[in-house]
Formats: sequence, structure tokens, C-alpha cells
Amino acid sequence: MSALHRFANTSELLTLRDWLRYAVSTFTEAQLTFGHGSENAYDEAAYLILHTLHLPLDTLDPFLDANLTAQEKSTLLELLKRRVEQKIPAAYLTHEAWLGEFKFFVDERVIVPRSFIAELLHERLFPWVADADNTTAVLDLCTGSGCLAILAAAAFPNAMIDAVDLSPEALQVAQHNVADYHLQERINLIQSDLFGLLSGKKYDIIISNPPYVDAVSVATLPAEYLHEPKLALGSGSDGLDATREILKHAAEHLTPHGILIVEIGHNRDVLEAAYPELPFTWLEVSSGDEFVFLLHRNDLV
Repeated sequence: MSALHRFANTSELLTLRDWLRYAVSTFTEAQLTFGHGSENAYDEAAYLILHTLHLPLDTLDPFLDANLTAQEKSTLLELLKRRVEQKIPAAYLTHEAWLGEFKFFVDERVIVPRSFIAELLHERLFPWVADADNTTAVLDLCTGSGCLAILAAAAFPNAMIDAVDLSPEALQVAQHNVADYHLQERINLIQSDLFGLLSGKKYDIIISNPPYVDAVSVATLPAEYLHEPKLALGSGSDGLDATREILKHAAEHLTPHGILIVEIGHNRDVLEAAYPELPFTWLEVSSGDEFVFLLHRNDLV
């Protein structure tokens, strides 16, 4: 039975529990791909239902046996249809994405936030930054929705943040999020191709989650990922074109004791083979120690 056909038979679904079970079954049958905020069909179904019903996202059990109104059923059914039939990531359906306790507005002008660097910023980059309060200048390259720039502003309360992206459309979304957090006086949004328009600027910390998907992987991306901007995904045949440019010019823009932190996906082996002379420090995140590297300015000179 196709998922499309299943949507014609929802009259018997009465409670939130019924809709949750049904959504999980339908998502599984449709072989949806997750990874834009949820890792499996159950978590994504629970999130979409709670969001649609304007319920707390962390409180499911008390509402499981509550009946849905006719209007709630109609709204939820339409949302589930779009998720299944159009393979639209959940974040684009709800126009929100979460990194820890921080919520961001998102739409298809930006990649859905999911950077491992967010985990490191929650810890204020300790121990690599010993005194977060003395950090005064931070650069977020390829800022997209502005999420990492906003997390950096929270981590380093005395820092001015430059948030750079090539896409004017992405910067419109970033502007929305910066305004939501009332950070217009601390975060400067700049349209630039990486360091192109940053001549003379220097930073204590440069962070970047650049495009890093290699050409082979781009060609086989699941449908959900095709809703995201191509500019934010692929970066040449091996996925490292943007990272090469960052490594080439980062030292010019770091203070004497500055650090560079870059996320590169699954490209650790390729990167180390390309730069055998660089002493990469691989930072531990929730999925391991092969996704984010750190270099000091002196490593790059």
C-alpha cells in the first residue's frame, strides 16, 4: 500500500497516540531519510505532531490520549503529506531548527543547522580557549542561518562577531535570527566569498562549517537533502575546495594566538593526505573525533 493511499484512510485516528503511531508507520513505509534535526521516524513524528498542536516539544506523555479536533487533524494530515510526498525536511515544514536550547528560523534559503561546532561552542571551546571573556573578535565563515555566529556571541560575551556568507538569500535568514536574539550590535553580516572582503581584519577565533560534500556523494544525496541550497553542500570533486581556501588564507586573519576550527564531514583521511605537514588537532564531538579540526595560527604560517 502506498503512503499516498494510506492518507485516504485517517478517519479512525482519534488521539495523539493514534496519530503518532500512524505517522511513524507512514514515515517508515515511505523510507524517509532523517538527519535534519531528528534521527529516526519516531522522534520526527513526535516533533511534528507536538509542534503542529502547539504543545511543549519535550512533553509527550500527558497528551497521548487526548483527542484531536477536526481542524487539528486536517492541519496535521496536510503536514504529514508534505513530509512524505515531497520529502521536505521537517525543519522547512516548521520553519525552525534547534541547536541545544537555541531555536533558529530556517527555510530553503539556508542549509538546516546541524553543525558539530555547536557542541563545542556550548562549552565555550574549552580548553582550547582558556579565557572566553577575553575573546574580542570571532569570524564565522559560511554562516548560513547565522546559528554558529549567534552561539559564538553567547559563548564569548565580549566579542564582536563577523558572520560571512556568499549567498545574499542566506544572509536574509541570518538577519532574521540575529534580530530574534537582539544581537544586531554585536554580529556584523557580510556578503563575501570566504575571506574575499575581509582584508585587514583579524580574529581571535575563526570557525567555519563550509560546504564539504564530495561530488560522488552529492550525486547520490537522498531527496530530503536536495531541498537544501546546492551552494551549501558540494565543494568540488573531493569536497575540500572551500577548506583549501580557508587553510590558504586563515593565517592572514588570525591574531598571534588565534585558532581556526573547521568542520569537514567525513573527509579526514583525504584532508590529512593532502596536508601531511599540518598538525591537525581533531576535536571530540558526539559522533567521534574525525569531523572537526583545530589549528593554531603558528601551524598555518
